[in-house]
Amino acid sequence: METRGLLVTGTDTDVGKTCVASLIARESRERGLNVGVYKPVCSGAEQGVDGQPFWPDVEELSQATGGVHPRDRICPQQFRAPVAPPVAARLEGRAVDNALLTGGVRWWQERVELLIVEGVGGLLCPLSDLKTVADLAEELQLPLLIVVRLGLGSINHTLLTVEVARSRRLSIAGIVLNEVQRPDKSADERDEPAEIARRCGVPILGVTQHNQPDRLLREAATAKMNWLDLAAPLAAK
Repeated sequence: METRGLLVTGTDTDVGKTCVASLIARESRERGLNVGVYKPVCSGAEQGVDGQPFWPDVEELSQATGGVHPRDRICPQQFRAPVAPPVAARLEGRAVDNALLTGGVRWWQERVELLIVEGVGGLLCPLSDLKTVADLAEELQLPLLIVVRLGLGSINHTLLTVEVARSRRLSIAGIVLNEVQRPDKSADERDEPAEIARRCGVPILGVTQHNQPDRLLREAATAKMNWLDLAAPLAAK
């Protein structure tokens, strides 16, 4: 089984990367694909009803793939504080394992047909004391899917992210715009996708609407993507 991969990044934190990664996983499973999800490191735990910490992103990704994969393979490095991973690690007297950031993909090799890798924050967000998400993308050489918060500032944030990606010679598969908040009736955001596409030359794959994470819309109609076509072969690291 050849494993192909796609790396989901964002223009900032809390723009909906996990939401979009989960959407990709669900849609791909509906097509009959064997799908995996990999988040090399995460921070920001919540307390469950049993008093034990859990990481909402990891739970959402696990559910999107049917709960069939071990959580420690989905995210092998987890830290409690809601700050950048290397900072959260230091607060626990630990350090992010740089080798495991990319090495964790080995387990997925030939186990799944499509592996969705999700970063943290934006492309220049630190994953460890030495590496950023952009460094991870360079090492894995997977096409980027950029998730953009739809709203004021989205054009600037998108262009900055695309410029960083291109400066690293990273492939960009496309952009998904996400309504993180309910649209402001006083703001007209209809032209933003076209303006972003015109200025950066990256295809806009669609928009996910506020409180409707299960649908990707294009021109007000539900769009179904073949995400495997946007992915690239995953080389063992």
